[in-house]
Amino acid sequence: MDKDIVIEIDNLKKKFGDQEVLKNMSLKLFNGENLVVLGKSGSGKSVLIKCIVRLLNYDEGTINVFGKDIRLLNKKELAEVRQKIGFLFQSGALYDSMTVKENLEFPLIRIKKNLTQKERNEKINEVLENVGLADALNKMPSQLSGGMRKRISLARTIVVDPMIMLYDEPTTGLDPVTSDEISVLINDVQKKYKTSSIIITHDIECARATANRIIMLQNGETFKEGKLEEFEKSDDKIIKSFFKS
Repeated sequence: MDKDIVIEIDNLKKKFGDQEVLKNMSLKLFNGENLVVLGKSGSGKSVLIKCIVRLLNYDEGTINVFGKDIRLLNKKELAEVRQKIGFLFQSGALYDSMTVKENLEFPLIRIKKNLTQKERNEKINEVLENVGLADALNKMPSQLSGGMRKRISLARTIVVDPMIMLYDEPTTGLDPVTSDEISVLINDVQKKYKTSSIIITHDIECARATANRIIMLQNGETFKEGKLEEFEKSDDKIIKSFFKS
């Protein structure tokens, strides 16, 4: 596998009962890029990234992460790969019974076991500063707006220095201004942490703001792949239905 490729998926298939959600889906994620996977609800986008970290098992095909076939990894090896991958869930998935600090400290204690308490505190303050919420340290998730919760979820994901970021519909349910702020943050994370990212979305403005490259899914298959400009100039009816201004 090419050293510049961090994820390579080949002919991925996934069914739920008789419903074929992914059909011969293939993609490559290159080192340092933001790859947007665009498609309507039900096109298989979220299933795709859950297969990458083996939250879902797939039926056929291969997924290589850092050159390793994830299906062949044992429990310990899979855990080691997962520690290098940040997954921003659509819901945010914060622990409601924990403060912001405790939410961020939780993955640090599990993954960065050699850090002192002082080093953990410094790391938590750094990522909160980077998402613009340094003053939220001792707040509970219930005291945060939807956009703030998303920012804290992102801070919790990047606090362990992942090499790959997987974003599942990062702007869903947010107002346009907050959505724009999250898109800016995604680009900031790419630059500051040198991440390679897959951004799952049906939000065209998020795609415009973040994509180095776009893959469009249609009925569980790759419909088109290319740069933003290629999509915006396309005369295809399906593509134009997404990219109309």
